[in-house]
Amino acid sequence: MINITEVLETNKMIEQENLDVRTITMGINLLDCADSNLEVLCQNIYNKITGLAKDLVKTGEDISKEFGIPIVNKRISITPIALVGGTACKTPEDYVQIAKTLDKAAGELGVNFIGGYSAIVSKGMSRSDELLIRSIPKALACTERICSSVNVGSTKTGINMDAVKLMGEIVKETAEMTKERDSLGCAKLVVLCNAPDDNPFMAGAFHGVSEPDAVINVGVSGPGVVKYALEQIRGKSFEVLCETIKRTAFKITRVGQLVAQEASRRLNVPFGIIDLSLAPTPAVGDSVAEILQEIGLDYPGAPGTTAALALLNDQVKKGGVMASSYVGGLSGAFIPVSEDQGMIDAVEAGALTIEKLEAMTCVCSVGLDMIAIPGSTSAATISGIIADEAAIGMVNQKTTAVRVIPVVGKEVGDTVEFGGLLGYAPVMPVNRYSCEAFVNRGGRIPAPIHSFKN
Repeated sequence: MINITEVLETNKMIEQENLDVRTITMGINLLDCADSNLEVLCQNIYNKITGLAKDLVKTGEDISKEFGIPIVNKRISITPIALVGGTACKTPEDYVQIAKTLDKAAGELGVNFIGGYSAIVSKGMSRSDELLIRSIPKALACTERICSSVNVGSTKTGINMDAVKLMGEIVKETAEMTKERDSLGCAKLVVLCNAPDDNPFMAGAFHGVSEPDAVINVGVSGPGVVKYALEQIRGKSFEVLCETIKRTAFKITRVGQLVAQEASRRLNVPFGIIDLSLAPTPAVGDSVAEILQEIGLDYPGAPGTTAALALLNDQVKKGGVMASSYVGGLSGAFIPVSEDQGMIDAVEAGALTIEKLEAMTCVCSVGLDMIAIPGSTSAATISGIIADEAAIGMVNQKTTAVRVIPVVGKEVGDTVEFGGLLGYAPVMPVNRYSCEAFVNRGGRIPAPIHSFKN
């Protein structure tokens, strides 16, 4: 049983070390909204979301005030829209109408984002999947609060290279259609492998078909808390280092457990999972990169970085899993560039490259995240980057993702300002050699041999 003493123990973490609950995300099943009439479908979607989530924002604010715990975001994830709109939608424009409906609902409720403008195409694309994917650039250009994701592979099915090729083109088109805002649409679009059904974090959140009608998932965050704890044990052994991270992750997760249980009770919606992920922000002292420096690196990207990150990720999981009834989502350490001041500093110092970031994604949550690249980068190159990350996820049985922003009109050395939690980013160089012939082969990369476990 959690008691108020445990919450009071975290006061110092909250006031001085940037501890917060990053998001309360309500997952909503929209399968029963399906209809062959687009207008009826949109109305069904609007009614269900605004009905179930009408008190989400107020509940989050009330819990925050009563317990003194900052709750940064209130969000919604929904059934992948390609599964809901197939009967009604005959063109990409039809799907854009659904996106506008979702955006209207998000605005009405006051939530930060709705995730789930998504398609799951790890083995093949239905007509509905392809229509939704082709609608993504316009949908993100004409909305404010919609996040989109496409799952192109899994350990069990392999990688759908037709979808990978298409997504390189979609990322480029999205960048072009939102170029007046430094290609911001790409910051709300992520391509995944092994996407989880219960992820509360954007842009990859969607409500999986195995989930109940509605559910509450909570994402906690506390890089600053971990960094402060490690400052107290400088020079100590790896055993002490690991124990300190585990103990700290346990305390952070207990806060998330309390918030999740309260939100579930007040909203009368089942509690789903706690996502243990250390999610940085641009704020000073709220950085995963600074944890790696405290472990002993001059900058992230130095030799030893992948080992240090593997250690951090594992100890966060070991500590957090003991503090919650249910752990899920992504649960590890995020390494977005634009959202982490320490990562930005490492890029600007020349210590951190896309290739090193790719190596780091083998051992941490998600993948290449919030990376600005030159606007001149080809669609084929972006597809190659997506394929590389998907291969890491497929072979290692973990979630990987790519959220890159080819900023139109920007080249290496420029800086892009996204604002808010998205931060700013130096434009990073990409390998100039072509992979177009590889991407154009078509078909699927088969599942690895170790996926056959039956």
